[in-house]
Order: sequence, then C-alpha cells, then structure tokens
Amino acid sequence: MNADPFHPGEHDAQRRAGVQLRGAPILQEMSDQHRSFFAGLPLLFMGVPDGAGWPVATALAGSPGFMSSPDARTLHVAALPGEDDPASPWLRPGASAGLLGIDLDTRRRNRVNGTVIATSGQGFTLGVKQSFGNCPQYIQAREIAPRQGPGRAPVAERLAGLDPRARALIAAADTFFVASGSGAGGSDAGGMDISHRGGRPGFVRVDGDVLTIPDFRGNRYFNTLGNFLLEPRAGLLFVDFEDGSLLQLQGRAEVDWTGGAPSGFAGAERVWRVRVTAGWRRADALALRWAFRGDAPTTARTGTWNAPGAG
Repeated sequence: MNADPFHPGEHDAQRRAGVQLRGAPILQEMSDQHRSFFAGLPLLFMGVPDGAGWPVATALAGSPGFMSSPDARTLHVAALPGEDDPASPWLRPGASAGLLGIDLDTRRRNRVNGTVIATSGQGFTLGVKQSFGNCPQYIQAREIAPRQGPGRAPVAERLAGLDPRARALIAAADTFFVASGSGAGGSDAGGMDISHRGGRPGFVRVDGDVLTIPDFRGNRYFNTLGNFLLEPRAGLLFVDFEDGSLLQLQGRAEVDWTGGAPSGFAGAERVWRVRVTAGWRRADALALRWAFRGDAPTTARTGTWNAPGAG
C-alpha cells in the first residue's frame, strides 16, 4: 500500500472539504479478491483521454471471463470499443486509463487505474497503478436481462450540445459515470479515473447545456473533484438500461466549494456543474439490458431538484 496514494489535486479537494485522511486502502496492485471480481463481470466502464486530452467515458461488455488478471499488476480485457465509439481511436499503448468494475445486482464495485501497455485486435492490457474498492452507496440494484432479438449495428450520432432526447434521458437518470484526469500536475498518483454517481431520478439538473450535480458524502478520497482542480475537463456517460444505448458527453466542470449545497436537497454537501460542449448518442451500443430492482438505502435518503427548496 502506498503511504500517500493521493495527488496534489486530491489533497487540495480534501482540504477544501475539511477532510484529513491518513493514508487509504489504495493498492499499487490488484488483490486476489479484486482479480477474481473483475473476472466474473459482464460489464466494464472505462475512461481514456482523447488526442486533445479530453476524457472520454465508455462501457464495454462481454461474457463473464472476458477480463482476466494474469498477475497482480496486469489486467487483460478481451474487448474493444466499437468503431463508432469516440474512445476507440485513443485506446492505444501508453494511454492512461481508468477502469470501473461494477456488479449492479450486488452493488459491489472496484476501481483500477493505470496505463495501457498493449493492444490487439481482440482487446487490451492494462498495467495497474492503483486498485481499490468502493462502498455500495448510491448504486441502484439492477438485474441483467438479456437482449431480446437481434441487435442493430450501433451508429454514433454526434451532438454539439444537448438536444431534447439527451435532456430527457439525463433528467430521468438515477445513475451516470464520470471520467476525469489529473493532467500534467497529478504526480505519480495521478492519471485517468472513472467513477459512478447515483441518486434518485432527477438528481441531475438540466439547464440548457449545463448539468448541475449534487455531491453526496462518499469515501472522502475526492478522486473526481480533485482531478477537476487540476484539469477541469470531464467525460460523462449516461446509460439507458432498458435499451442499451449510451450517451457520451464532454464538457468543462466547475465545483462550488463555497458551501453551495442546495438548500433542501437532502444529502448534498456541495454541487458541481458541467457545461456540455460535445457528445455522442449510440443506440444499441450494449448487448445487455437491465431490470430495476430497487434503490440503494443511501439513495432513498437523498433529494431531487424537483423537491421543495432544492435550489
């Protein structure tokens, strides 16, 4: 375990939030438990930077076993982004990548961050720099329901901003994923990261092309918000769990550290905003479908922007 696994942006975010951490269970290699967990998953979320340094968030799916860990510092993924995926051109050796394995049925999740060390026509291999677990807070329980009938070949629809369909998906979402990076100022502990965010439907407020997101109490690491202090560009991913489509967005993030938790918004400690500047809508991008089983107990105690007094 690294005695100080945090980069300067994460330390700054912790200080602004009034948090003092003395170390954390963030490993420089994967534990046996984490290695077996990834090997049993049918789904992986990933963040990589594009050629201009903008994070791109995406998801890959496969039969359990499509991920394997030949040793504690290596994770192999036998899947690649489709040609229509904006992440596809940038998954190459030397690229920083953040991976999130999440079992929506059990609400268990683990993160692995590192560097792509090899690619092939069948997948890629990640050299592990950080591996750590996350608590199940705000993860809504969903059961996999296989797609009925043949799927369509996904085609990316490029968006310059949020159109009505995109706004409707976001406004109804109880889950999304955010990719971020520490840029050049992150030290050896920096790199790319992808994180889960959850809440009650309506927890992301949509105002034109600006999204406002409440920040609920989490593990106090401040990986995402710490990245934003060094590199404010973000990649967001919204999943339509009923039809397997993906909405992938890019934009600039700003965190309100002034005690700006919205009045009346239960559970929020502060808010952050993303002004969307680009996006892609990919219908039928995932072969998996999910049936909703219930909110996390922590989610049930949070609010929405439609609640009285919430903003």
